[in-house]
Amino acid sequence: MSLSTMASPTLSPDSSSQEALSAPTCSPTSDSENLSPDELELLAKLEEQNRLLEADSKSMRSMNGSRRNSGSSLVSSSSASSNLSHLEEDTWILWGRIANEWEEWRRRKEKLLKELIRKGIPHHFRAIVWQLLCSATDMPVKNQYSELLKMSSPCEKLIRRDIARTYPEHEFFKGQDSLGQEVLFNVMKAYSLVDREVGYCQGSAFIVGLLLMQMPEEEAFCVFVRLMQEYRLRELFKPSMAELGLCIYQFEYMLQEQLPDLNTHFRSQSFHTSMYASSWFLTLFLTTFPLPVATRVFDIFMYEGLEIVFRVGLALLQVNQTELMQLDMEGMSQYFQRVIPHQFDSCPDKLVLKAYQVKYNPKKMKRLEKEYAAMKSKEMEEQIEIKPGAPTPAGPKQDPAARGPASPLPGPHPEPVAPHREPH
Repeated sequence: MSLSTMASPTLSPDSSSQEALSAPTCSPTSDSENLSPDELELLAKLEEQNRLLEADSKSMRSMNGSRRNSGSSLVSSSSASSNLSHLEEDTWILWGRIANEWEEWRRRKEKLLKELIRKGIPHHFRAIVWQLLCSATDMPVKNQYSELLKMSSPCEKLIRRDIARTYPEHEFFKGQDSLGQEVLFNVMKAYSLVDREVGYCQGSAFIVGLLLMQMPEEEAFCVFVRLMQEYRLRELFKPSMAELGLCIYQFEYMLQEQLPDLNTHFRSQSFHTSMYASSWFLTLFLTTFPLPVATRVFDIFMYEGLEIVFRVGLALLQVNQTELMQLDMEGMSQYFQRVIPHQFDSCPDKLVLKAYQVKYNPKKMKRLEKEYAAMKSKEMEEQIEIKPGAPTPAGPKQDPAARGPASPLPGPHPEPVAPHREPH
């Protein structure tokens, strides 16, 4: 059964299109209304820091591109940078306190912590905060890591082939003998040995690669193990890829419910959801956006899980609905490759804000999960019915919705992400 013929989620009669959103300025997400005045003041400071960062970046681009800058503009830029340095110092103090008082923040300041993470974790704190978020700081498997590296894995050949295509333009991973490629190979090989059912699946290397940009390989290994165990990633990367089929099914429901006209257009062009959304779920937008934007999404994923992938994905479609409605299949493919990845380069906060304007109902998602499980169970029953003269089914098949794009859409990287496995 192909994705195009897969049963679509049933919509309620009152489903309607959500209006296109005007481009907002960077501002706190909706949960901030429940915070205290002191907490709102803190968020306002972070908002000002983000604004100054954006203004400083634009100012530098303007100075580089024109010789007509006045002295006053230079003074203004200098003043903005001075204010920014004070705010950055406050941010360092704040996140240092959060890391040192982690349990207190998780128990008593959860709403504020959520808002701060949505604003972006400072680069120098990502290693420790990501480990704290997924409880990877004291894992017994860390002690096994050095021994795992001494063992051989049936996935080694495939891993070696793929690591050269993981962040090929990033300095850390450039070159066959680079440190980045070596530690990436180590972590992927070690995981393939502790989880032989999953082994290795292309796409996961981008997630591990991002972790290695922030922390040593032993710590990256522990975080990846936790992500696979607790964040639905293991289910996404299992050989059947059934979880990816579920995610596509749930995303299609949101698309039909909130953007019915765009959904109709996609169907009329045979532009199936898996053609653009599979890599969103498999690589968490790491092959879609430039790293500064993708890392902001990953910050939120570490705290809120796959919900952010649904939110960001639908937000992208909302923002681009008018343009996409005017394109045929080939035009949409090009648009997803060339335009969408760079729309939020200058202000990732706008992407986050739009993501939290998307309607997301956890209860509906749970209902869809049960509906999808029942549908797949019925399909399995039909498959195992032995008909006269028909061969006996040869075991479970890969979920059709999880096969990835029929015409894969690469992100900023030259190779498209598609599931490949080394036979065991």
